[in-house]
Parts: sequence; C-alpha cells; structure tokens
Amino acid sequence: MRSVAPWARVIVVNHNAGSLLQTCVDALAAQTLDVFETVIIDNASRDGSIEALRLPDDRFRVVVARANLGFAAANNLAVSDCGTDWIITLNPDTRPRKDWLQELRLASVRHPDATMFGSTQINAQRPDRVDGFGDVYSIFGTAWRGASGQLLATLPDDDREVFAPCAAAALYAREAFLAAGGFDESFFCYLEDVDLGFRLRLRGERCVQARHAEVLHVGSATADADSDFFVFHSQRNRLWLMAKAVPSPLIWLVTLLQIAVVPLVLLRRGIGKWRVTFGGIVAGLKGLPDALRQRRQVQIGRTLSNVELARMLVWDPRKALRHAPHFIEPGIVETQAAREA
Repeated sequence: MRSVAPWARVIVVNHNAGSLLQTCVDALAAQTLDVFETVIIDNASRDGSIEALRLPDDRFRVVVARANLGFAAANNLAVSDCGTDWIITLNPDTRPRKDWLQELRLASVRHPDATMFGSTQINAQRPDRVDGFGDVYSIFGTAWRGASGQLLATLPDDDREVFAPCAAAALYAREAFLAAGGFDESFFCYLEDVDLGFRLRLRGERCVQARHAEVLHVGSATADADSDFFVFHSQRNRLWLMAKAVPSPLIWLVTLLQIAVVPLVLLRRGIGKWRVTFGGIVAGLKGLPDALRQRRQVQIGRTLSNVELARMLVWDPRKALRHAPHFIEPGIVETQAAREA
C-alpha cells in the first residue's frame, strides 16, 4: 500500500473498448509519476473487455454500471466520491506516454491560475499527425479539436492557452469542476467537454494546453465518427451548447451563422446522412426549453464579458473549415482570483 495521498484521480469510461482498455491501463501503471488513483467505469460493455481486464495494483478499481450511462454521467459518477484536488478524464482508446502525468502536474505548477489542462493528442495510426491540440469554438456555433490531422511538427514547443480541453485526456481542478456542475448528463456523449469548458470559461477559469503531456489516441474506437450515433448526438448537442452557454447579444449572431452553416454541414455529410442530421437538429430543437432553463443558471454565474469571450472565438471561416488550432493571447481575460483581488 502507498502511504502518499494520490495527487489526482484518473477516470476511464469504458464501453466496448476491447483490448484497448488493457493497453490504456498498462500505460497508466507505467507512469513515472505514481501518486494517482484510477477508477474505471464500465458502461455495460458486452465485448468482454471488463471481464478480461487485469488490474496492475491497488491504485486501480472497477465500477460496473448496470446500463450505459454515457460519457458525461459516468464521469460525474466517478467524481462524486473523489477526494483528490485534481481529476483526469482519459479515454480507453488512448495510450499515454510514460511522463504524461508528470507533465500534467508540472503544467499545473507552471500555471497555478489555470483549472483546466489539455493533453497533446497524437494520432495512434499516424504518429506524425495531431489528433487534437485543445478544443476550439467558433462564432459559427461549431467546435472541433484544434490542429486535427496536421503534422505534429507544426505544433508550438511550449504550453498554450486554448478555449477548452478535449476530455479524451484532460485535467480539471475538482473544485472548479463541481462548482460548474460537472458534465451535462443530458448530452450523453459528444461536445460535453466543450460545454463544460465553455461554462468554466464564463466563470472566469483558464485552460492551458500542456504541450509535452502526450497521449496516443486511436480515436472513434468505440463509436465511428461518421456513424449515425455520432452525427445525431453532435448535431443535437451543438444546439443545446449554444442555447446554454453563448451569452446575449452574441447568441443572436451565433444563431444566424449556425443557420447558414447547416446547409454546408448537410453537403459535407452527404445525402446518406441527411435524415440523421435532421433528426439530431429536431431533437435539439425539442430539447431547447430544458437548455434555456439551464441557461439562466449558467449566465447568472458569468464573470466573462462579451468582449473577452468574442476574442476567444474563431471568426475566420477558413480556420473552421480546416480545423485549425486557436490560441488565446495572454491577458485577454482576468482570472477570477484577479477580479476578486
């Protein structure tokens, strides 16, 4: 038994990840920083991945859900009894480098006023390519993983501030996570990390992309990024995110631009995906009353000004089309601590 209290809780949500789950757990066990605990939430997998899993030591435990709770609810469940100052969300289709946790911890020391940290996600099939370098949000109401598909060599060599972390490999201060209400469980999965990051941003929190905290990411290993499931949830959740988080008067501009974007989305998806795309949009519209009720609470806690938020968003449609990274210049926004000083 280790006598040193864990620095962070790593949460791995598994749903039919196959042998990738064991690979992820083994990579965690090999970390150079060993003061952590891991909770693996199994979302009613049917592929035998949880039965075949071998836990390396007492830092790891499994919680088996009776149903598929979704990514958002499963993470919230794992946080509910957490006593560490930091929580980490990690997809089972990732393979962290040996110094990944150490680099995240060092980043938290370098940037003591940040409460969110993202990892450099590398395409596991093409290790010279980026899978994601921070979540980006645009004035068009769209979101993406920054630098996805670009050469790894094009990334900066230092930490950068970004809009939000991708929850495939993210670090959150537990107190900030809980104060914002955690992940929105109605999202089930997809864009729940952008939604949480947006809400934390509105509360004056900062997000730093830790350049040298690297994970290999298979990506869409448990849900094809072009599947009906992905298309439906991403379309639906995009509308709820806008309705909840984008403040007035920016919401009117974002809504108009999102209406203009929908035909482009249909063209990019192809005729075969039109029905499911429309289904997601209809489901999003049906859920707007609930999203608008949540909006009141989200906006009450807002400290970020419209000007500060606008400067964080992507306005260039060319950057949106190529999923370019977007870095936030230092000094755009005061932290909550600075406001209260």
